[in-house]
Amino acid sequence: MNPEPRHSQLDVRIADRLKRDAAGLVAAVVQQHDTGEVLMVGWMDDEALHRTLTTGRATYWSRSRQRYWVKGETSGHVQHVKSVALDCDADALLVKVDQVGPACHTGDHSCFDADPLPVIDADAAGIPS
Repeated sequence: MNPEPRHSQLDVRIADRLKRDAAGLVAAVVQQHDTGEVLMVGWMDDEALHRTLTTGRATYWSRSRQRYWVKGETSGHVQHVKSVALDCDADALLVKVDQVGPACHTGDHSCFDADPLPVIDADAAGIPS
């Protein structure tokens, strides 16, 4: 089931392609445009995507606050959008940005800096593929 999106001016040719979750959202993977570093994951509905595409500033839907937020509007750690791409299943976005300051609300550069998990190197351990 694809829920009805909130009112938005998003181009219908884009909106018709999106596969939203039950809350009407699509995951947005955010990547530093020049290094490829993954910075964070946010959530966008049609209107957040429309605002992102038409302003050049990354705009998300806050699931906890139930409102739109522009990255950096209070912290100054803005994301200048360089490109946005829809994945092959149309259920996720790749947003390439020029990040000013840290991307994570904790102050880390990336939201993935603080808690790396241990992974076994299958090749080094001789585990057959």
